[in-house]
Amino acid sequence: MSSQDSKCPVDHGSSTQDPCPVDHPTHSTWSRFFSSSPTSHNKPVLSSERQVSSIPRDTDEKWVYPSEAQFFAAMARKNHNPQEADMKTIVPIHNAVNERAWAEILRWESGRGGEVCGGIKLVNFKGRPNERSPRARWKMLLGYAAPFDRHDWVVDRCGIRTRYIIDFYTGRSDGSKNVSFYLDVRPALDNWEGLKMRVEHYFGRWFGASSTDAV
Repeated sequence: MSSQDSKCPVDHGSSTQDPCPVDHPTHSTWSRFFSSSPTSHNKPVLSSERQVSSIPRDTDEKWVYPSEAQFFAAMARKNHNPQEADMKTIVPIHNAVNERAWAEILRWESGRGGEVCGGIKLVNFKGRPNERSPRARWKMLLGYAAPFDRHDWVVDRCGIRTRYIIDFYTGRSDGSKNVSFYLDVRPALDNWEGLKMRVEHYFGRWFGASSTDAV
């Protein structure tokens, strides 16, 4: 992914603030879950505060999430018809889902020595909402619903880079208006490290002896 695509949903120009760990061409995909609020003449004031994530960058800083105002402005520029009132729901969910994705990656990375060099770092990421991973295609053949989004995140562990695939699924409804998500997170099989991690993980699941019992 190009550096221009790795920013939050706004073009910060000369801003010194850090981008956030999500690729935003998929805003319309996510916004369909939330942008149902009727337009109001009493528009809420959108916050300009940005939350610092727990996700380290390779610059020894943390990725920073967009503010309500930035999220709204980006969606409006992309003609996604956002509603101001939805931002107070979308932004916290956006942040929480990304924190959950990182937590799942940390589970895969646990015990692999990343702490020796200060912990793993998120190097780059890419949204690929129109591309199905092999696992997603296989699940669809078995009758499962397709994921509504996909991200690829590349992490660095003491010089070893691993690409993670994250498929986003809509969770089971409990009959309420609450929206739930299921994240299928795993290392890609495009190098020896990813293959080794997957084999060790599934060996551990079946035989109960793995140092990387994760996800």
